[in-house]
Amino acid sequence: MLGLAALSGMIAVGAGAFGEHGESSAVARDWLKTGAEYGLAHALAVYAAFALMRADARFAEAAGWLLLAGGIVFSWSLDLMAITGDHALGMVTPIGGPLMLAGWLALAVSAFAGGGKATP
Repeated sequence: MLGLAALSGMIAVGAGAFGEHGESSAVARDWLKTGAEYGLAHALAVYAAFALMRADARFAEAAGWLLLAGGIVFSWSLDLMAITGDHALGMVTPIGGPLMLAGWLALAVSAFAGGGKATP
């Protein structure tokens, strides 16, 4: 989980940099920027879920996987759409939203149920 989150963060940084410095299409730049923002935020959130997992908080592992899956589906589909120009990938992007929302909810439940006592 942490390895995939780290790779997702790396891809988000690369995609954001490419959007800022290498992409000429304004639409593609916006997709890359949005994907980078969501990708970075959710990669970091996976680390919060992992900290709660170490504290044996309920729902923490589910939160981590949901945040990771949602961040990857949402961000990477935007990145691929921007890079390839294949707008059909846009049909996949909205699937990431509910996964991310469910991940954040599971993270909140985990924090409240575990008292937020995470150990690094």
